[in-house]
Amino acid sequence: MDKDKRSEIHITNNFNAPIGQHIDHVDTINFRMDGEGNFHFGMVEETNTVTASEGKLRRDEEMFHFVHPELGDEEGWQIHDAVKRLVTHQKVLDICNYLNKLRAKGKVLLPQSPSNAYKELVRMGMPNGDGFSEKYFSSCYLK
Repeated sequence: MDKDKRSEIHITNNFNAPIGQHIDHVDTINFRMDGEGNFHFGMVEETNTVTASEGKLRRDEEMFHFVHPELGDEEGWQIHDAVKRLVTHQKVLDICNYLNKLRAKGKVLLPQSPSNAYKELVRMGMPNGDGFSEKYFSSCYLK
């Protein structure tokens, strides 16, 4: 019983709190409802933390490696988030076209090697199975 109490996580969010409140970003929440309609939460995994008073986002992940070095952190994280959404929802040809547009706008500095770009995009969440092979990616990259 002691072990179960120590592993519980309790987070209380006051959505009416004044500016400067602590806001949690949670990717996964596991819960169950008992017979009386009460929710029981467990295994809450916090991934990113925002402190509004600081105005900065602390991330538990590494920023996209090919963000242009002249961009600041805020714009860099915006590019990171856009690329992450892109690679998890689009096909290889669309991914390559969008990366080329970002390159033309000076938002990313892409490597000449398709292999390096492929490895980074897989790290960011791009599938590497059917339709997402490195060979196919290389044929579409920087065209």
